[in-house]
Amino acid sequence: MVFRRLTPDAVNRAWAVADGPAGKSVNVAKVLKALGEEPLAAGFVGGERGRCLRDMLEAKGIETDFVTVAAQTRQCVTVIDQAAGTHTELVEEGPAVSPADYEQLGAVLRRRIKACRAVVMSGSLAAGGPVDLYLQAARQARQAGVFCAVDTQGAPLAEALKGGPGLVKPNRAELAATMGRDLKDEADVMSAMRELCRRGAERVVVTAGKDAVLAFDGQSFGRIIPPAVAVVNPIGCGDAFTAALVWRMLRGEGLGEACRWAAAAGAANAITLMPGEVERAEVERLALAVRVERV
Repeated sequence: MVFRRLTPDAVNRAWAVADGPAGKSVNVAKVLKALGEEPLAAGFVGGERGRCLRDMLEAKGIETDFVTVAAQTRQCVTVIDQAAGTHTELVEEGPAVSPADYEQLGAVLRRRIKACRAVVMSGSLAAGGPVDLYLQAARQARQAGVFCAVDTQGAPLAEALKGGPGLVKPNRAELAATMGRDLKDEADVMSAMRELCRRGAERVVVTAGKDAVLAFDGQSFGRIIPPAVAVVNPIGCGDAFTAALVWRMLRGEGLGEACRWAAAAGAANAITLMPGEVERAEVERLALAVRVERV
């Protein structure tokens, strides 16, 4: 919902409203589709909202294999105040999902993974979910010879490291939460990235909103400077980054070059109203403005 100026404790009328499917893994799938890939979106859906989410993705030509659960798919609202330049997320708490539902999701992964070139695990787990869910998925990916990327934080990320994922991509706040300590400067971030590699990650990329991205391939660091853009909505930029990063790595590009395209996709997402609704032409244009440096 977009407001020219938002006044608290008053009636506010949005001048623009957009509705669509979103959420971290859904955003990744939408961006991959825009970049010319054929993603499969999997996860949990429930109720009328869940049916709408599945239908809207399939209308975009995105294949889905969701597990239907009893709980209603949550609704989230982004409130954009143009005068203040703020973007406020109103997020419905995610409902709990049963162990049986998680078992079904695991079955989907086992059935589908061998036909994939990569698996991307995005976001937090639903309440009551097994903390080692991403670890089990990472191990399955490794056994199948499939590239594995993990975009989460805290205990699920710490557990996933034991499976040797090909890539982990937290943002700076998520990395600090996972490490359980403040990361005051770039040196602290780099130290934490080395630790993630020692604990199992092959590559670590840490985003920081509009600021520089740090990438570590286990040997050397790179700094990626994204282009300056007029931000419309920053929600989903990290998901766009993850999608494009995996897209380019599957083409055999090095981590620095893949991050150049990833930063361009994140910037392209920032200039769109809805998360994940990027255009490939914009990604290609913005990629020319990204700087990649060795640290």
